Amino acid sequence: MGSRPTALGVARGVLAGSLARFQSLHLGPFVSNSQLSLRRLSSTKPLLEQHRQTKLVMQNEIQYKPRILCLHGFRTSASILQKLIARWPETVLQKLDLHFLDGPFPAQGKSDVEGIFYPPYYEWYQSNQDFTEYRNFEECVAYMEDYMINHGPFDGLLGFSQGAFLSAAVPGMQAQGVAFTRVPKIKFLVIISGSKFGGYKFRQPKLAANAFSSPIECPSLHIIGEKDFLKPGGIDLLESFVNPVVIHHPKGHIIPRLGQSIVFMIPSILQDVCFTFPNLRRGYGSD
Repeated sequence: MGSRPTALGVARGVLAGSLARFQSLHLGPFVSNSQLSLRRLSSTKPLLEQHRQTKLVMQNEIQYKPRILCLHGFRTSASILQKLIARWPETVLQKLDLHFLDGPFPAQGKSDVEGIFYPPYYEWYQSNQDFTEYRNFEECVAYMEDYMINHGPFDGLLGFSQGAFLSAAVPGMQAQGVAFTRVPKIKFLVIISGSKFGGYKFRQPKLAANAFSSPIECPSLHIIGEKDFLKPGGIDLLESFVNPVVIHHPKGHIIPRLGQSIVFMIPSILQDVCFTFPNLRRGYGSD
């Protein structure tokens, strides 16, 4: 009688059979160890590269923050707006890349925030008391466009009060080809206590005469105070935008603190109405 196979011998036989089946199913005829290593390495390279590219795209989606140029109100400043926006929950702010710009002209009169915030104060342009005549609007637009060229590109605009008037008019001026033609088209707006030129009781600066002549398809988020003296103008402005998103708060002409019910609302609104982050990045310089 022949000797009985040992456990080690059986194990070796099973392992050899498994390897043989693996090679026949996946690699074809038997190949040497060196060939096997090369075959495996070459076959996994495309998969590894695909995985790496997918990982990079996912990281970009997660890490990319929309760049927003923020425009302050009448006779205030970039630093004042920054302090007011800083009161918003960190869960909102950490998702945004905010840039604050001072208006081009020093305040030409008393500021409503004197005694609350330190000067200097600035304004974007000037108008007469009944808002039927404007001065330095073209200079304001040129100043803002130069900043966007040198420090952009920017995905969206956030404006409060006078800064909201200006922000709301930008997409229309771009569509008309009369201003902001040297920068990428604005992809979304956040309008706080705003109105529109030519609506409510306001006339238009010449450069913005046709900014609201056609429905504006730029996604927009509007924050309107129930006691704001500009509320009628803010409601009127909504009619100029296609599918605007609105947040109402119970106070007046202010940048409101955002309660917990809004904390998760704004980032989701920005994602829903504006973009997917990779598309935004690829959209720089495009129409």
